[in-house]
Amino acid sequence: MSQLIPPTSPTPPVPPEDPARLSPGEARALFRAGLRVPTSGYAAGYAQANLIALPRDLAFDFLLFAQRNPKSCPVLDVTEPGETAASIFAGDIRTDLPAYRIYVNGEQVEETTDATAAWRDDLVAFLIGCSFTFETPMLEAGIPVRHIETGTNVAMYRTNRQCRPAGRLSGPLVVSMRPIPAAQVADAVRVTSRYPAVHGAPVHIGDPAALGIADLGRPDFGDPVEIHPGEIPVFWACGVTPQAAVMASAPEFAIGHAPGHMAITDVRDTTYQVP
Repeated sequence: MSQLIPPTSPTPPVPPEDPARLSPGEARALFRAGLRVPTSGYAAGYAQANLIALPRDLAFDFLLFAQRNPKSCPVLDVTEPGETAASIFAGDIRTDLPAYRIYVNGEQVEETTDATAAWRDDLVAFLIGCSFTFETPMLEAGIPVRHIETGTNVAMYRTNRQCRPAGRLSGPLVVSMRPIPAAQVADAVRVTSRYPAVHGAPVHIGDPAALGIADLGRPDFGDPVEIHPGEIPVFWACGVTPQAAVMASAPEFAIGHAPGHMAITDVRDTTYQVP
């Protein structure tokens, strides 16, 4: 059974009043000091990324898995074995995310705000595009983002769609869901399709049963969100998919971010925008 390891700081910092105004470095400093919050809405205008760190002997299998499943696993950066920073992330991968999950033989054994003690010199870290990146453009287009409005985590679900396997890795597609007013669904598709490196356009619109999701009120990861009258659930591929593959394939060791608790990069979101 997983356990939350308390931060090293005796008194973690309180969440800032306006997290959108933080720079990536300021946000990472708060997380390093022990602030544990979902990062949606933090450091507006900067790309966010999912983390999966795997032993070197599994790194090629994961690169192949990502190449075969680019919608859910768009790779933004890869480290050398044992490295703790990346070209798009000037912080420390082990400490500068709000929370981490540690897996042994596919089982989550720990959730912690500091992965330093679990880090290994043979780990290759992959930073995977995150849909939080296109939420600022959505808001700028007047499209509501419910979990930012309510200060909660995004709702994420395992689906009945299987990813293309690669080597020793296989598993289901995971999606994130945002309720969108019916009249703005086309706008949401248009805005997000311009960000293919962070999942791009939705993979499904409407009936969750088509994805094998029985109850939107019970997400597999994150928090449930209310769907108002006149809104339609819209589903995007999610970067928790690599962790679902870890759980399904049971490699001997892996480290991932706690879902919704992302790596805030130093790259502007417009870098990943296409015409």
